[in-house]
Amino acid sequence: MHARDDLLQRRLLGHRRAAAELVALGGKLVNIASRCASFIHRGYGGLLAPELPEPAIYREFVDAGAGIVEAWESLEYAAAVREIMALADRANLYIDRKKPWLAAKDPARAAEVQAVCTQGINLFRVLMAYLKPVLPGTARRAEDFLGSRVDRWHDVGEPLLGARINEYLPLAGRLDLAGVQELLESPMPPTEPVAPAPAQITPEDFARIDLRVARVETAEFVEGADRLLKLGVDLGGERRTIFAGIRGAYEPAALVGRHVVVVANLKPKKMRFGTSEGMALAASGDAGLFLLSPDAGAAAGMKVS
Repeated sequence: MHARDDLLQRRLLGHRRAAAELVALGGKLVNIASRCASFIHRGYGGLLAPELPEPAIYREFVDAGAGIVEAWESLEYAAAVREIMALADRANLYIDRKKPWLAAKDPARAAEVQAVCTQGINLFRVLMAYLKPVLPGTARRAEDFLGSRVDRWHDVGEPLLGARINEYLPLAGRLDLAGVQELLESPMPPTEPVAPAPAQITPEDFARIDLRVARVETAEFVEGADRLLKLGVDLGGERRTIFAGIRGAYEPAALVGRHVVVVANLKPKKMRFGTSEGMALAASGDAGLFLLSPDAGAAAGMKVS
């Protein structure tokens, strides 16, 4: 089987999995919104609390966006939906543990109920932002309910606090599996405004990018990530860990001992699986994905210019 055929089959299988998981995810999201909204409207006139009781949880949801955005842009739909599904489970578990329906029976705990439900509403808002590329209609209805637009990923960087939400109405009917799969297999519209062509750079601009030859010392699969490999590379005496989205193109064992080109001065990126300390350069197209390698004789640590 050609590499391109294998890649297409992997993506098609990912579409099917993503469609099935997206159908299940719809119910979980609606559950978060409906449960929390009922308490906010019943006891607080639709007004959210002025602060979150557990801002660290909200920050974790926001920080997960980098990996989800990367998965959408790489057409790894199953991976994106799976990560959103895990967050939705956490949000529902948070509500289940706090049990606002029990706390609401005690007038002395009114502020606690408002805060817990505000937390839930905000976690729902983040999840809808991540799903907007594939559920735009549901996302628009969620924005009407929240009274807050989410046009870009970073619009949920800060929580919605002290605001008045609108009456909750059913956000979506039963999602049809075939229809969702068809949507995923169709070209996705861009979620951000199309950027103009990159401006020309000067030699000084290019000089700020530290490109180095690196030798792959270790390579392994990343559990829970459909497209990532964890590479341990040597930069001429300095060891780095790099997470590279090349799992569909390379087996780990085939990479050990190979020289690649990496961006050595890229800001470290925290991911759910660890911190990536660079970027391995690769070319991609219809024929597949290909790591860039120097000619024979190049050694780890050499500067590329």
